[in-house]
Amino acid sequence: MDSSPATARLDPHPPVAPPALYPLFADLRGRRVLVVGGGAVARRKIAPLLAAGANVVVGAPQLEPALDDLARVGKIEFLDGRFAPNWLDGAWLVVAATDDGAVNRAVAAEAQARRIWANVVDDLELSSYQSPARVERGPLQIAISSGGGAPMLARHLREKLETELDESLAGLAALLLRERRRIRARHPRLAERRRFFDALLTGPVTERFRAGDEGGALRAFEAALGEAPPSRDIGSVALVGAGPGDPGLLTLRALRLLNQADVILHDRLVSDGVLALARRDAEFIEVGKQASNHHVTQDGIHALMLEHARAGRRVVRLKGGDPFVFGRGGEELEFLHAHGIAFEVVPGVTAALACAAYAGVPLTHREHAQSVRFVTAHTKDSVDTLDWRALAQEKQTLAVYMGVAGLDRLQQKLLEHGRQAGTPFALVENGSRPGQRVLTGTLADLPQLARLHDLQSPALLILGEVAALAHTLHWFGDKPLGAPAPQVAHAA
Repeated sequence: MDSSPATARLDPHPPVAPPALYPLFADLRGRRVLVVGGGAVARRKIAPLLAAGANVVVGAPQLEPALDDLARVGKIEFLDGRFAPNWLDGAWLVVAATDDGAVNRAVAAEAQARRIWANVVDDLELSSYQSPARVERGPLQIAISSGGGAPMLARHLREKLETELDESLAGLAALLLRERRRIRARHPRLAERRRFFDALLTGPVTERFRAGDEGGALRAFEAALGEAPPSRDIGSVALVGAGPGDPGLLTLRALRLLNQADVILHDRLVSDGVLALARRDAEFIEVGKQASNHHVTQDGIHALMLEHARAGRRVVRLKGGDPFVFGRGGEELEFLHAHGIAFEVVPGVTAALACAAYAGVPLTHREHAQSVRFVTAHTKDSVDTLDWRALAQEKQTLAVYMGVAGLDRLQQKLLEHGRQAGTPFALVENGSRPGQRVLTGTLADLPQLARLHDLQSPALLILGEVAALAHTLHWFGDKPLGAPAPQVAHAA
């Protein structure tokens, strides 16, 4: 038999992709849940159901000793025998936990016909819901699911969280659950209530619970609840750099502000992964601009910042890359300052740094480049104002923020002012994102190669001797397109 790698990859029954699951916490108190199976697997499934207050009914030809003890003391109801459809009468959920595939399939089919949620242990295709790995701290629960496709990964993450989440969270969660109505009565406005919780969760209440001083925590809570609601007629704006796309490149300060924001004004190219880290109930407004399509003008962005800040909201102006590198962040701060709006700036990883790093191209190198220039050339007018003689010098790196629209003009200007046609380039599309592509070659072929491979915005051009290292130092995503560019020889 041919056992080559190419043959081994062929699978007539490829695995089913895990479904996109909707997370849901079910209130099972007093509700009937059927578990089919009476062994150790069933016992593991029954324990959390009993803890949730469910009326657990177990059907099986026989029960293992621990389950038999539960049945004797009336904690579970036992149905003796093989599965019958009437066992599902009145059930809200069903768990099939037998080692008999035919029985599990019958349970799943009957549950499907009755529109009852069913979990068949270790069978993704037959299950209509999955039981997550859980971390519990009193009423606080964190559920982790891999969609049923990688339970060991979910278990690993649960074990990691168990060590990172303090047990004192149980007392804090119980207190907040118990005092929920008082908190809402004291702070009826949502924005006001958010500020109360922001202060509470980082103040002495949490500290006292962590120190094991429940009495001190309760006294600190009463003091916090008795304080006058914080006055905040005028809000604030934070200019936050979102980086090039990889959510892992956000700063901790940026992440904290995203989780405190009432309104997020974000650029078109801010990645979905970054937006997913923001507070879910914030108001998201896309204010992105791209060449020839400014669906929200800069004046419109200014007006939105002012409107929401004056309404007392915390605004995050989320900008791709870094706010102060070709991001017009300075103009926005000048506007806010002129109108008396409080602001702060959180830097982000600018595209030149991120794209170079993820393409394996050092922007400076002792042998090849002693300086780097950040350049933007979106329009013909901006191209004509650049110092091309300086840009064409050797032993430096150009990082050009221009997408792919002006490559012909860029090539022409550089060649006219003395840059060698054999100068290496690396054109990075979707830098740091899962779809990143890196195209390499020389200045002589730059526009033609970009069109041949249909590179699209967002893209950043790195031009200079260091770009020849893209093939050697590649580490992220697919290998670079195009042939490796030779190192440029310099005159003595």
